[in-house]
Amino acid sequence: MAFTRVNGIVLHHQVLGQADGPALVFVNSLGSDLRIWQDVVPAFADRYRIVLYDKRGHGLSDAPPAPYTIDDHTDDLLALLDQLKVDRAAVVGLSVGGMIGQRIAVRAPERVRALVLCCTAAKIGTSESWAERIAAVEDGGIEPIADAVLQRWFTPLFRETRPDEVVGWRNMLVRTPDHGYAGTCAAIRDADLRPDAGRIAAPTLCVAGDQDGSTPADVVKGTADLIPGARFALIDGAGHIPCVEKPAVLSRLIGQHLEEAGLV
Repeated sequence: MAFTRVNGIVLHHQVLGQADGPALVFVNSLGSDLRIWQDVVPAFADRYRIVLYDKRGHGLSDAPPAPYTIDDHTDDLLALLDQLKVDRAAVVGLSVGGMIGQRIAVRAPERVRALVLCCTAAKIGTSESWAERIAAVEDGGIEPIADAVLQRWFTPLFRETRPDEVVGWRNMLVRTPDHGYAGTCAAIRDADLRPDAGRIAAPTLCVAGDQDGSTPADVVKGTADLIPGARFALIDGAGHIPCVEKPAVLSRLIGQHLEEAGLV
């Protein structure tokens, strides 16, 4: 565990793996923290310098007043990488983390060696749906919406056969600061990255879960179609958080992509 102040806030982060290896950054989804990657990281720890962190408003990082923007989150990650002296990295982003990855690839293309966009899109949801979620959280907190979120995160099979794990991940979700969650909802609501998707030059893999209730496979595929040369992969039996539900499959896809992009 480490803490670094950037842009006036403190970010919680971890650096693992090989100090002299190529940098590999994982960016979390809405309502989660760096622990969602715990079963993916071991596949890369022997070759890569791995950077994990909690976004503003999440985990052990500061939660400044809402709302936030995708550029706020992007500024935070770029500043953290500067602090860690990471000039170039492969970026794996899940959901809103994938939006942050897309934004970095456009704003600072020289910093991104490869990009994995997992269960994400250049535009997620509608302004109306995000406004409803923000209002619900501001009115009653995350607890009343938690079960609906988990239905999108995980497949029915996962929820039925691994109930104790579902409880644990639910605890992570509901303990996210309400204004941190709502602030990032606003960032997603206001972000339309489609006009810039064609400017992404980094080798890109877009991954979807076949049972994702938040970013369905056709939405993820639509983003892949906007990015020059991007490839698309579908994970069977996965919802919105395949790093928890199907970590071995996701790790294999990430590893193959990084090798094809020339990272060893």
